[in-house]
Amino acid sequence: MQTSKSTTRIISISFFTLALLGCQSAYYGALEKVGIHKRDVMVSRVESANETQLEAKQQFQTALQKFKSVRQFNGGNLENIYETLNDEYETSAALADKINSRINDIESVSDALFEEWEKELSEYTSESLKQKSAQQLTKTKSQYRRLIRAMKNAETSMKPVLNVFKDQVLFLKHNLNAQAIASLKGELNNIESNVATLIKQMNKSIDEANQFIKTMSQ
Repeated sequence: MQTSKSTTRIISISFFTLALLGCQSAYYGALEKVGIHKRDVMVSRVESANETQLEAKQQFQTALQKFKSVRQFNGGNLENIYETLNDEYETSAALADKINSRINDIESVSDALFEEWEKELSEYTSESLKQKSAQQLTKTKSQYRRLIRAMKNAETSMKPVLNVFKDQVLFLKHNLNAQAIASLKGELNNIESNVATLIKQMNKSIDEANQFIKTMSQ
């Protein structure tokens, strides 16, 4: 019987996933041999994500100011304006991608940590210690869910901002004239509103990350 292309693709993906999981297990195992546990890796990754969030927050605020500066444009080199705004858009988009990667890293280690934690509950001989560990696991999972939800909400809020940035930069690229400037000026209120929503979501995410790091470090 001939194997269909879709079946072959599914099998390939399955083998890749198993290989990836095997690599991750080996990676965490190697770290634990030198005293670095999954809990430590998780805290480190949340810290890295938080640093990137702070960097992104500053970048989006800077980009907004650059876009708003067009209000004072009364003639001059539109090519320079395009280059400036395009740089701001590309930097913002790169940081958004970086945050997505950071979130994926956190989710990866959290899966491994919670799976291990659940499994080790059955190894307790003391019922009271088992119960305390189970309660701590439940609490940590709850905090983790709040953290990831906040991070993903912030990430989602970046998309409408990036979309408007990109649209205006593209239009300006192909229309280096007064019409393009007028279009950008007309979108500034929308841009400001989207950025304000984004900053609000990012502040929530940053606060959740700080609280999670504090709890996990105790």
